[in-house]
Amino acid sequence: VQLQASGGGLVQAGGSLRLSCGMSGPIASNYLMGWFRQAPGKEREFVSVIRWDGSHIDYSDSMQGRFTISRDRSKNTVYLQMNSLNPEDTAVYYCAASPLIWGARTRSDVYRHWGQGTQVTVSS
Repeated sequence: VQLQASGGGLVQAGGSLRLSCGMSGPIASNYLMGWFRQAPGKEREFVSVIRWDGSHIDYSDSMQGRFTISRDRSKNTVYLQMNSLNPEDTAVYYCAASPLIWGARTRSDVYRHWGQGTQVTVSS
């Protein structure tokens, strides 16, 4: 599985962006598709995850209510709609995929496949 993230950019505080993660190859229904982010000098942190069959979704507490994850199986693409962005959301955003149990969903070290990352910069 190869992942290609896109959609990052520069936006003012309060603005919105939609990230996309296109995937090659067939995706099994038990795959978890995650979004993580890493700001300069900080560890990579969990943002959101969706099970490929759409049965489970989760968000980090700080993104709950502002971010929405979704997927389009016909396009093999996962989306992250980000609203009400603030400067603290500035980071490189990565998509990841792996066959995982739901309990491991927030652990970046267990995801098998990663996209190249897309930069999101929020100006104040």
